[in-house]
Amino acid sequence: MSYRSMKQLPIAGKRLLMRVDFNVPLDSEGFVVDTTRIEAALPSIRYVLEQGGSLILMSHLGRPKAEVDPKLSLAPVAKLLSHLLEREVEMARDCVGEAVQKRAHALQPGEVLLLENLRFHRAETHPEEAPEFAKELANLADLYVNDAFGTAHRKHSSNYTICSYFEGRAAVGLLLEKELRLLGEALSHPKRPFVAILGGAKVASKIGVIKSLLKRVDHLLIGGGMAYTFLHAQGIEIGNSLLDPDLVGLASELLKTFGEKIILPLDCMAAKECSEQAQAELFSFKEGISPEYQALDLGPKTQARFQEVLSTAKTVLWNGPLGVYEFENYAKGTENLAQYVSRLDATSIVGGGDLITAIHQVTLSRPFTLVSTGGGAMLEFIQENGNLPALSELKERSSNSL
Repeated sequence: MSYRSMKQLPIAGKRLLMRVDFNVPLDSEGFVVDTTRIEAALPSIRYVLEQGGSLILMSHLGRPKAEVDPKLSLAPVAKLLSHLLEREVEMARDCVGEAVQKRAHALQPGEVLLLENLRFHRAETHPEEAPEFAKELANLADLYVNDAFGTAHRKHSSNYTICSYFEGRAAVGLLLEKELRLLGEALSHPKRPFVAILGGAKVASKIGVIKSLLKRVDHLLIGGGMAYTFLHAQGIEIGNSLLDPDLVGLASELLKTFGEKIILPLDCMAAKECSEQAQAELFSFKEGISPEYQALDLGPKTQARFQEVLSTAKTVLWNGPLGVYEFENYAKGTENLAQYVSRLDATSIVGGGDLITAIHQVTLSRPFTLVSTGGGAMLEFIQENGNLPALSELKERSSNSL
């Protein structure tokens, strides 16, 4: 799928409306805890300013109940962004309305305005109920750029409906362009061996992804809570570990069909309860886990086996942590594998909010090729062969000439 790049837009002297993904974690005092998504958007933001345009940024933050929630204001992001850009980023009191439109239209080249949280309005996530919301947003600018991969699997006002108002004047941002290129190449023309790693809690949320990947990869390493449904399907005692009982049959079928590709844990660190204080014990899956224990992290033999499979990989795609990374005792599997993957001479793509948080806890030998800003979007991109709602609509509106 090809898209117009923002570098093909006539930005000088124009107002550009950019959908970014500033859905970042805030601490109890309202400070940004993880700046990854904000820093990832900087190249696109700086490009607009360098080209002599003015910039209006819009994003959501958290899940407000379609009403103003001061704890989910984007004001802390505006403050941080001002620091990163070394210029003032003005914070709007809302994202639509007469005052916002007046300020947006008065922007001068080089000025930046950040709109307030889009999801303070129900119309953002329910565009069919109030299509005029997207029109109001569109009226703020001359050009539109989508640089938010994290919401590309959603049909929302700011990334889907809005495209119809920018016929021939819409494009992808530099970050979104990079994510689409690298993910697309990994799925369509991967350098081999191609190894995927899937973690996280539930099999149910990743059935489509597992099926899609098994048709493409040379090996699929499965860890985290989802691994225990597959182990249970082999008749292995998993104790009190996470289990999707309704999917044991499917796991069994996948093992029969793709058994040579699927690599499961050999051992684990387990405890009687999921807490930082719980005493961790090592169990081998040859003997199984005692009934009162639950697996919380990969064991040393599993880590060694996973590293062995990865040692020759030329493409690595990883989504989801491999243990309860929030607790130091059970973060070692994820952290050690992250360090190992970072040392490989391979294209390495990682995604998923929890995995990114876990990776930030360790010092890597070198950066991954791509840290995807959208965990859910990444999974749906894999499952749907790159056909995501917002992307399809953007492509259609950006294909016409300016």
